Order: sequence, then C-alpha cells, then structure tokens
Amino acid sequence: MTVLIDPPFWPAYDRLWSHLVSDESYAELHSFARSVGLPDHLFDGDHYDIPQDRYAQVVAAGAVEVSGGQLIRRLIAGGLRIPAKKR
Repeated sequence: MTVLIDPPFWPAYDRLWSHLVSDESYAELHSFARSVGLPDHLFDGDHYDIPQDRYAQVVAAGAVEVSGGQLIRRLIAGGLRIPAKKR
C-alpha cells in the first residue's frame, strides 16, 4: 500500500491543507481514507484535501510524507492524475 501526503502548505478557509493520494489506485485511496475517518466531501477528483489538524493522524496511520512535487510526480506516474480542469 502506498498512500502519500504532502506537507500542509495550501491555504484555504483560514487553515493550511495537505493532499492525500495513492499512486496505485483510487480503491486504495478511498479505503485508507475510510480507515482514518475522512468524510467523502474531502475527496477532490484524484486526492483528498487534508486539514492541517488531521495531518499527524493520517501520517501515524501510515501515509508516507513526501514533497508536493514528489506527490504529483508519483500520481502522474501511477496514471491517476486528473487535471484540475476535468475535476
């Protein structure tokens, strides 16, 4: 299982956010998200938006910390990246 998370860097709604992805499958991503109690509304096409206050919990559950650039490269390499204009 390879679920990846980038650091909380993206500002929105008065907080910082991370992205959670799988480089294997959406099924893996959704399964992991359910296991840590993420609500469905945090899913955004090819990733989950993770608020900074949940970051440590998601990492403790097994998400691998990577840079934002590495996260995107792995998502593209896995064939799972959906361009923003198609989401």
